Amino acid sequence: MPAVGEPSFTLEELAKHVGAHVTGNPQVAISGLGSLETACSGQLSHLSSAVYRRYLADTAASAVILDEKNLEHWQGNAIVTDNPYLAFAKISQLFAQVPELTPGLDPSSKVDERATVASSACVGPGVVIGADCEIGVNARIYANVVIGARCRIGADAMLMPNVVFGADVSLGARSVVHSGAVIGSDGFGFAPDEEGHLQAIAQLGGVQIGQDVSIGACTSIDRGAIEDTVIEDGVKIDNQVQIGHNCLVGAHSILCGCVGIVGSTVIGRHCVLGGAVGVGGDGPIEICDHVVISGMTHVSASITEPGAYSGGVLHNTSRQWKRNALRFQKLDELNRRVARLEKALVMREGAGK
Repeated sequence: MPAVGEPSFTLEELAKHVGAHVTGNPQVAISGLGSLETACSGQLSHLSSAVYRRYLADTAASAVILDEKNLEHWQGNAIVTDNPYLAFAKISQLFAQVPELTPGLDPSSKVDERATVASSACVGPGVVIGADCEIGVNARIYANVVIGARCRIGADAMLMPNVVFGADVSLGARSVVHSGAVIGSDGFGFAPDEEGHLQAIAQLGGVQIGQDVSIGACTSIDRGAIEDTVIEDGVKIDNQVQIGHNCLVGAHSILCGCVGIVGSTVIGRHCVLGGAVGVGGDGPIEICDHVVISGMTHVSASITEPGAYSGGVLHNTSRQWKRNALRFQKLDELNRRVARLEKALVMREGAGK
């Protein structure tokens, strides 16, 4: 039985929530989620990849989300849908435990008298909200968040503890910013003088973040130098990502952990940048829509055709990697030798005619 206060649903209720149908007992109670390997009675699991099918026969889950082609491998209760992973994602939201926060202003918060805070918004302990800010209805701002002047926080947005917003940041409805993220800090801009001393360039722009955006823990998004940095609707950003000033990230793109993007880069819509991808070259880089870049790739020039792109060196044993590295240093010399041999071969063939 679920503990007091924990959610519980019938299998039929969950299937209706995702527009799927049930096989087996539609009234079986589901009080939690689990993987095929570890799920126990009362929990719902999912099969989204054939790689995990080997766990299906022995799972203790009370029900499984799967598609029609895998139904023959499972004799128990099921939610059947064309996209099990998407169904699992939607159902998982029903079991999410949002940290409690009381509506209104915590007595320890400090809100500038020129700020506007919706009566339904929740402002936690130690929060600081600057002048001319607007906090939307049902927004949730957790402990020790600092929001600079002239910021806009949309309806149902959520800022987790210790988030920092600089001035002139706009966050759209239902967006989430996780702990430790810094949004709207100065971009990295300096100009050398005649003696090589670096003069800071004032960063006068802001940051515009759309609706339904998720920003991971300890991620940094720099304010623009003149124009704003822009993150469009539906973008999902992982932990420890760095986005430079005046970048634009197109709608519904995904930036995985430790991605680093140099200023003025334009990322198209529906792109995926794998972990630790670096974007930066001799000039501003543009990546078109529907591009997937595998982890650890360095993008040094614009990409104009949709598709999958990879770079870097795959791992190997240390001994073999060192040998290959030494050979790689001779690659230019080898290329020149091959070119000379090809030229000599062409001349020989021509002389023999």
